[in-house]
Amino acid sequence: MKDFGMKKVFFFLTFLCFSIAAFAQQTTVTGKVVDASNNEALPDVEVTIENTAFTVKTDAEGNFNFDTFDVPLGEQIVRLEKQGYSQRRYPVVVNEGQVLDLDVIEMEVDINEENFQIGTISLSDNELNNDESTADNLSGLLQASRDVFLNAASFDFSATFFRPRGYDSENGKVLINGIEMNKQYDGRPQWSSWGGLNDAQRNQIFTMGLKANEYTFGGLAGTNNIIMRASQYREGGRVSYASSNRSYRGRVMASYNTGLMKGGWSFSFLASRRFADEGFVEGTSYDANSFFASAEKKISEKHSLNFTGFFTPNRRGKSTAITEEVENLRGIQYNPNWGYQDGEMRNSRVKEIAEPVLMLNHYWTISDKTKLNTNVAYQFGKIGNTRIDNGGTKLVNGPDGQFYYEGGASNPSPMYYQNLPSYHLRFPNLSASNYQAAYLAREEFVNDGQLDWNSLYEANAISVRNGGNSIYAIQEDRQDDTQFTANTILTSDLNEHITLNGSLNYRNLKSEYFAELNDLLGGNGYLDVDFFAEETQNIEAGLGDIAQSDVNNPNRIVGEGERYKYNYEIDANVATAFAQAQFKYNKVDFYLAGNVSNTTYQRTGLYQNGYFLNNSFGEGEKLDFTNYGAKAGATYKVTGRHLIDLNAGYYTTAPSIRNTYSNARQNHNVVSGLESEKVQSVDLSYIFRSPTVKARLTGFYTQFQDGTDIGFYFTQDLSGFGIDEGDAFVQEVVNGIDRRNIGAEFGIEAQVTPTIKLKAAGSIGQYVYTNNPDIYLTSDDFAPNTNQVNSLGEVRFGNGKTNLKDYHVAGGPERALQLGFEYRDPDYWWFGMTSNYFSNAYIDVSVLNRSDNFSRDYDGLSINDYDPNVARELLRQEQFDDYMLFNAVGGKSWKIDDYFIGFFATINNIFDQKYKTGGFEQSRNSNYRNLNEDQSRENGQLFGNRYFYGYGTTYYLNLYVRF
Repeated sequence: MKDFGMKKVFFFLTFLCFSIAAFAQQTTVTGKVVDASNNEALPDVEVTIENTAFTVKTDAEGNFNFDTFDVPLGEQIVRLEKQGYSQRRYPVVVNEGQVLDLDVIEMEVDINEENFQIGTISLSDNELNNDESTADNLSGLLQASRDVFLNAASFDFSATFFRPRGYDSENGKVLINGIEMNKQYDGRPQWSSWGGLNDAQRNQIFTMGLKANEYTFGGLAGTNNIIMRASQYREGGRVSYASSNRSYRGRVMASYNTGLMKGGWSFSFLASRRFADEGFVEGTSYDANSFFASAEKKISEKHSLNFTGFFTPNRRGKSTAITEEVENLRGIQYNPNWGYQDGEMRNSRVKEIAEPVLMLNHYWTISDKTKLNTNVAYQFGKIGNTRIDNGGTKLVNGPDGQFYYEGGASNPSPMYYQNLPSYHLRFPNLSASNYQAAYLAREEFVNDGQLDWNSLYEANAISVRNGGNSIYAIQEDRQDDTQFTANTILTSDLNEHITLNGSLNYRNLKSEYFAELNDLLGGNGYLDVDFFAEETQNIEAGLGDIAQSDVNNPNRIVGEGERYKYNYEIDANVATAFAQAQFKYNKVDFYLAGNVSNTTYQRTGLYQNGYFLNNSFGEGEKLDFTNYGAKAGATYKVTGRHLIDLNAGYYTTAPSIRNTYSNARQNHNVVSGLESEKVQSVDLSYIFRSPTVKARLTGFYTQFQDGTDIGFYFTQDLSGFGIDEGDAFVQEVVNGIDRRNIGAEFGIEAQVTPTIKLKAAGSIGQYVYTNNPDIYLTSDDFAPNTNQVNSLGEVRFGNGKTNLKDYHVAGGPERALQLGFEYRDPDYWWFGMTSNYFSNAYIDVSVLNRSDNFSRDYDGLSINDYDPNVARELLRQEQFDDYMLFNAVGGKSWKIDDYFIGFFATINNIFDQKYKTGGFEQSRNSNYRNLNEDQSRENGQLFGNRYFYGYGTTYYLNLYVRF
């Protein structure tokens, strides 16, 4: 027994010695990174041992540590990279079993990079939020990325409404301090709600596609978290002035950050103003002010509390899509929405946004390995869009005791089809008087062609003198939101290989939607009734009720600042849970993630609409959607330079508020057959990284199923219903939409000399509909339970389908290629040029034209002279012409003592190339016979396709001082 005991002691001592020896032999590389200008620690610096798979990031104190047993031995290069700083490369010798402490490493601000960031142009509302265009831009989401291809997509491709992989901005997520900013109304970020805060939004973390993200499940187009914490800003201030001929003419901006002060306080402030009487497009005024403040208190080593608030009220004049005839007469800068009033430009369509945002963020470092971030936010304010209302009337009592409404007026738009030369040349056999009328119309349109404000005031004055009300008025369509958001985000390193992320999120939204009478245009009141009620087929309730916007307040005379026409609320609640595990090993990194959410909507009508007496007032049905998602991905490190990256996901999303109700302005009706959209996606990338070359090649595939889209327009070709020969203002509901996005993208840059970098990027894709979805129309012109109108007032044609299969989804070019170079001089000046080629962009097709309505006559039977070959040509989707854009960029910086002074300039579309960024077919002629007649007119269509055109040659110049 004694021998056995001695053996145990000997075994234990031997094991201990080997363990100590093994521990002593651990090879470690460690260090701390600081800012050379102020000696402050730099977090999130990427530290790489070149030609290996070893990469770590510095922590909040600037420390890094390669503490694995497998650190490569011998002569190595340690590379340090952080956006905004010059790259550092250190030759080192790693000895087995030793700790290599690199001590404190200083990184200097890259003045050229600083210059480039200051000059970054955040795209304006005109480009990011065009209300009529189907092209929705992702550039604001991508600006935080250093990826070669995504940089090209953000800066050079964005002017064409190019969408990487064909995704909308609703497919991406924008966060500020970890709080989601996408609107629940349409799922898209409202960029204007934080516009003009460029200097306060330089700290951004972008996650591409469905890759692992520590804050949220994310979206196909990526996730961008904008960090607006007072403690995260570099101490100092910046003053800048920018001049441009794009959306605004001038911008002045000033900001100051205190950095971390004694007592643990940090403060940051910013104010800016953007302005223009007119942008590149005529009549597009711009008036925007932006204010930002953030205060943070470091309570202890573990707790920090941050407050952030910003308010960016902005107001801009809008433009619209125009036909080819109009462009030929007036050019791409023409805008029919404005005219002179008392010698000043006035735009009838003005968008105004004023939505303050307040945030409170708590950061808790539970331990060295676990952090918890808890946030609350409150956003409120309004979004308003004005337009001319030309349906003003007065109530007239007839001699027989019956009453009727008298008034109404023609469309005042100077671009109205009856004002154009083609209208006077529409006949097959033209006379001299036709040519004379066309000539006069042309001269009038070319020499003036703007909105005649004086005639609107005069018409109202005449009406008032005759005892009437305003015929014309300015209506503002309002969306007033009040939203509360709370979330908590957990990050925990379970060990050196596994990181756990999780979050809980809750959003409560109350939206008020209403029309407000903005301007009576000299009149003394506006009768709140539907002038077109007399023409409706739905007359069972009697004209008096049908015409009323609110039966509870009939024949109401509305004054300026009062609500009218429609008035309702939407209450929305969204609760989301997200969990993710990330695994990191020497040869492979991978992740698994999932989320689940619950979304509820409920409409409350504040008006009882005359057309929908029993289905408009009070609370509607409460809708409930439960959604879920799962994703996974892996990065295989073939070597330190060659990587294979795979990401795949499946998830469902609740329909947006916009696509849930068929006509929320008038009734409670929910889209028939409404379902959550299903998304399946996979992408595979090959990535190459070396000190001189960075490259990525990616293939992607995404399938969307059960999507929904709702449109509003006037058509005159609803066949077989006898409704004023088919005239009606309709709500077009298309659901069960399936789409497929497939393609490849690449980016490569090569630092061929210390000062010259060559770059290339491109994308080739195909984005098409893969089925024939359902279509139906609703309108207050339809009488329920008559002909093909069901009890809900829905009209379906034939098999109830629209033949969209194999048509391209509109939204910018499907193909884009770039070649370019940059020269960065050691003396702090730089210059670059890019050539950019675009092709395969398509018009947004009319869905109604692809339904059975197209082939039916007004008796509901098939058109007797219908020719399938002619029809095929009429319905062929227009493909826009290919084009090339050349852009130049450059700048110069000086460092004088502690001041940085410099300028940044760009010239886009140097050769003034004219090109179409998007457009849509009009649905006014949705019948084979009428569309054929219109397209066959020798002197041009009356209702031709309408287009959005890109800017011509534009510039941007920024001058700045940083201290």
